[in-house]
Amino acid sequence: MTGYILKRLLSAIPVLLGISVIVFAIMALIPGDPATAILGSYATPENVEKLNRDLGLDQGFVARYFIWLGNMLQGDFGRSFALNRPVLDEVLDRFGATLILAGSSFLLCSLLGIAAGVVSAARQYGLADKAITFAVLLGISIPSFFLGMMMILIFAVQLRWFPVSGMWPIYGDRNLPVLLDHLAMPAFALSVVATGVIARLARSAMLEVLRQDFIRTARAKGVNERRVIWRHALRAAMVSIIPILGIQAGFVLSGAVYIEMVFQWPGVGRMLVDAILKRDILLVQGGVVFIAACYVMFNILVDVAQALLDPRIKT
Repeated sequence: MTGYILKRLLSAIPVLLGISVIVFAIMALIPGDPATAILGSYATPENVEKLNRDLGLDQGFVARYFIWLGNMLQGDFGRSFALNRPVLDEVLDRFGATLILAGSSFLLCSLLGIAAGVVSAARQYGLADKAITFAVLLGISIPSFFLGMMMILIFAVQLRWFPVSGMWPIYGDRNLPVLLDHLAMPAFALSVVATGVIARLARSAMLEVLRQDFIRTARAKGVNERRVIWRHALRAAMVSIIPILGIQAGFVLSGAVYIEMVFQWPGVGRMLVDAILKRDILLVQGGVVFIAACYVMFNILVDVAQALLDPRIKT
């Protein structure tokens, strides 16, 4: 297992390098002068020239990339000119809020999606299967940002069950019940599409397992049907379901960007949108690479979990 983990970690290095090249190239190709955008009304020729020198923008593309990459490998992601603080500090401060939102959404969509898929497969062509299939298709068809806005209109503005936006109230206590109150709508809106995808694929995986011989043998021996479904069949199906969870984790993490904007959630997604509007190059680059690294590491954990369930994967 140690060798497998090391192999997966080594395979992540070219992925992260490729991501860094793409992010750096995209930011370099954005039209306009970043120094002029950053300086605003102070964009005199002298100030623009000095800031270009400070940012290294007066050098070639390849030289700038390797300078940035070298600094990043030493833990220096640069300094945000818009916020006047180190990029890594800002990303880490914001990442906690994103982790709460994305983690809650991922947990919600995993539990609901797997449960819906199992019930749907166990009651194939029955009323429960048809109801779940209808709900899943409806959920997949609704964009998360639109669902979020409708939830704000109905549950926050009209019914006043939940706060409109933000992670904490401007005044008042900051405790777990208050956080859950603010988290309910954005977490649900972010998890709906992923729940539908997981449910559909979990149903397919379960149906395939339920047709196998060991399930027929367990039923022939008189094993309780609930035990057959939830213990034997689900465990075998998890080998196929776990990679789906890894893919949906990336969807949830990327979807947090627009959900954070809809609900004004103070996470990395909202930070990146603000940084792009302000042409804060180093903050955008550092934030995207950090999020990408987290996603790659999560997928490695998913692969390890899959290998624990099915040792044949390590060969």
